Amino acid sequence: MNDDEMINCREPSRQLERAIAIMHRLRLPGGCPWDARQTHESIVPNLLEECYECIDALRARDWPHVREELGDVLLQVLFHAEMASEDAGFGINEVARDLADKLVRRHPHVFGESSVRDSDGVLAQWDQIKRREHGIEDKPFLQDCGKGLPSMLKAYKITKKVAKVGFDWPDHEGVLDKIREETQEVQQTLDLPDDDMRVQEELGDLLFTIVNLCRRRKVDPELALDAANRKFERRFNALEAGLKAAGISLAEATPAQMELAWQQVKAEEHR
Repeated sequence: MNDDEMINCREPSRQLERAIAIMHRLRLPGGCPWDARQTHESIVPNLLEECYECIDALRARDWPHVREELGDVLLQVLFHAEMASEDAGFGINEVARDLADKLVRRHPHVFGESSVRDSDGVLAQWDQIKRREHGIEDKPFLQDCGKGLPSMLKAYKITKKVAKVGFDWPDHEGVLDKIREETQEVQQTLDLPDDDMRVQEELGDLLFTIVNLCRRRKVDPELALDAANRKFERRFNALEAGLKAAGISLAEATPAQMELAWQQVKAEEHR
């Protein structure tokens, strides 16, 4: 099948090949001027944006949207692989091969002789194999842990990793005590004049400890914060609508009026 035939191919089992062929054509002379001038660096924001949009669709369980967003994430993978084939000596086939090899290597309980069967054992085994492959068995335990992740996700990953070797509170009450301690230290720093860096440090300690509590309760802190964001947006929109119905704009509303409207919204939700 030549390139034109592949680009127009409708066979369900060959649609990945078709997408690869289309991406290749877009980068060729006579293809798309915008696609042709992109670099790995220029489309990094696109990769981040598409990942977050996909996550949003997954959280909403909006399956048609998930299907679309997974395609957009795949486009970014194909885009980077196509550019790598032009200047780095590998393409999508090498990427897929390396992935397949890694999956086999890191699942010896499926494809090899390992006797590990439960999830905790699988995760510990994966980490051991990964450290061996990367040649960091003798490096610090947290070497490259969460590298490149947003800070909250990195904190979550760090706390999970150290808990595997027993560096953890014995119970939830210990974490709550630490949260109370960190909250008190934040309060003390707020009373200090012009010490913004100390305030930042103590707030960071408090956030890190809260992430620990999330981990212990098997709550993803990103999901928890996302749910809180959505709840706040929903309530504030209702607050704004309530004020508008009373002939009051947000710009005109007093703090007391906003607080009353907020409490009314909450009370309505709990009925």
